[in-house]
Amino acid sequence: MPAPSNRKRSSLGSGVLQNAVAKGCSPAAIPGGRARGTSGWCGRGLVVACLVLGFANSAIAAPYAFTTYTTAHGLGSNIMRGIYASGSTIYAATTGGLSISTNGGASFINYTSSSGTNPSGLGNSNVNGVYAIGATVYAATAGGLSISTIGGVTYTNYTTTNGLGGNHVKGVFASGSTVYAAAIGGLSISTNGGTSYSNRTTANGLGSNVILGIDVVGSSVYAATRWDGPGTGGLSISTAGGASFITYTSSSGTNPSGLGGSSVTGVVASGSTVYAATNGGVSISTNGGTSYTNYTTASGLGSDDIVGISRVGSTVYAATWGGGVSVGTPAPLRWNTTTGTWNTTTTPWTISVGGTYAFTD
Repeated sequence: MPAPSNRKRSSLGSGVLQNAVAKGCSPAAIPGGRARGTSGWCGRGLVVACLVLGFANSAIAAPYAFTTYTTAHGLGSNIMRGIYASGSTIYAATTGGLSISTNGGASFINYTSSSGTNPSGLGNSNVNGVYAIGATVYAATAGGLSISTIGGVTYTNYTTTNGLGGNHVKGVFASGSTVYAAAIGGLSISTNGGTSYSNRTTANGLGSNVILGIDVVGSSVYAATRWDGPGTGGLSISTAGGASFITYTSSSGTNPSGLGGSSVTGVVASGSTVYAATNGGVSISTNGGTSYTNYTTASGLGSDDIVGISRVGSTVYAATWGGGVSVGTPAPLRWNTTTGTWNTTTTPWTISVGGTYAFTD
């Protein structure tokens, strides 16, 4: 079954918001708090906001009406790690299980590992990320990749025994029968629906073996890797389905390309445009990821430490560490009568503190 057309997400199930659909609103994706390293945001629950964006001269007007859902509504925990939504169905990755709502968040049923309150076969009740295609639900857990084919009620868990690079899975993406698991230990790829995996590591060109985010467009695979010391980290890109990678880094890395930092926490791609969340800003490439323009607080970002990224069309949503959610739109082009060329200014950003299916801290 093909992936839904509005699947664009921040990577990673490792805690970045994935394609939320606001209650009573049109589809939108605004990332919220995200796991930093292996620990997630400590939150007070899931916030659903009906967000209205109006554009005039690249300015954003954003009135909000918030509804917060917590363990009182059935969430496994108020500490959120990731989310995915399709229509009125919401999948919430929490530190206490995978919570699923079929009524827009009004109530949830929480599914756990064997040691939890509602055993369903999850590898661990600490769920880092979630993705779904139809009735198939993929849960990235601290104890393996758990897959359900009946809407998330029961799961089969896959681990290093099945070829995963590590049992701590930070995020997951799927397209048809191909499943990509971002793990602490490498990027693991399955071509048979997730039953067995082949693991990719630095030997295949990845920047490091700690994968924090993943996005796939056709045969191009984008892996956000963590900086783990000199010569590591960066955004690793494969144009051969993940068989081999070229890693692009910041100026201090092994392959300087303009990235703001070599610790990349999330990535989304569309055509030849690649958006990378780094520890030194939002880095955007328009040539497939070989070179980047980096945006920082000087461009209006709330912080240079970006922990999640998503997009809707040409609008970019950046979840910043301690600086709120920054929303960026392309600056208007202006014709230069002297040079006979189009000029543009730095991408303007507007900082907000809410968002569709945002996390609270």
